[in-house]
Amino acid sequence: MTKDRYVVELRDAAIYHADDPFGSRSEEKLIRQGEMVLSEVNLTVAPGEFVFLIGRVGSGKSTLLKTLYAEVQLLSGRGRVAGFDLRRLRRRDIPYLRRRIGIVFQDYQLLTDRNVFMNLHYVLKATGWKREQEIRERIDKVLEVVQLGHKSYKMPFELSGGEQQRLVIARALLNDPEVLLADEPTGNLDPVTADGIMQLFRQIAARGCAVVMSTHNTALIENYPARAILFAQGKIREVNLEEELG
Repeated sequence: MTKDRYVVELRDAAIYHADDPFGSRSEEKLIRQGEMVLSEVNLTVAPGEFVFLIGRVGSGKSTLLKTLYAEVQLLSGRGRVAGFDLRRLRRRDIPYLRRRIGIVFQDYQLLTDRNVFMNLHYVLKATGWKREQEIRERIDKVLEVVQLGHKSYKMPFELSGGEQQRLVIARALLNDPEVLLADEPTGNLDPVTADGIMQLFRQIAARGCAVVMSTHNTALIENYPARAILFAQGKIREVNLEEELG
């Protein structure tokens, strides 16, 4: 697979929300039955770039992210993520795409019956890691990145909200992704904890992993200026944050 200039690239794309997007129905029928959320979408994200997706609830931010990690099928236009062509992607290819990207959800989705270490161990085994020593070394490394190395034996319910989100980020980093997709990752956190998560995201981007983060928290945007894409009236456009917030 050749290395792309961008880790995310959408050209003249229309984003649809439809049930069972990778079902057996034709694309034409899916487009007829689906709800078009965004049109004329053009977006590129380079390695190591930090990008905010901003806009009101229901403006399409989450659906765009779901399209990037193939929860929703791209039916119109062109799209590539981490070297995968979203228009040609088959259901059986989705796990391979998701090994090249990291996904951070607002609601954590942790395994509540396993401790921190085993949450990460499960993911590595499920994605094809075989050697126990390599698994342990990788887990130690990502826990060090998110500053949870001393909590590997803790159960999720023993962690604070911020620590649970750090564990989610560690899980997303396990397979050394090219891009991290984060959907309102600070939505349930207090301002101080959210600030720590933002600092961690900035460090991750500085190491070369692009970060694409949806948020409606203007305070975070002001404190951590970066590229910003505004979602409004079914379209997206890049905005100057200083002008928008000033």
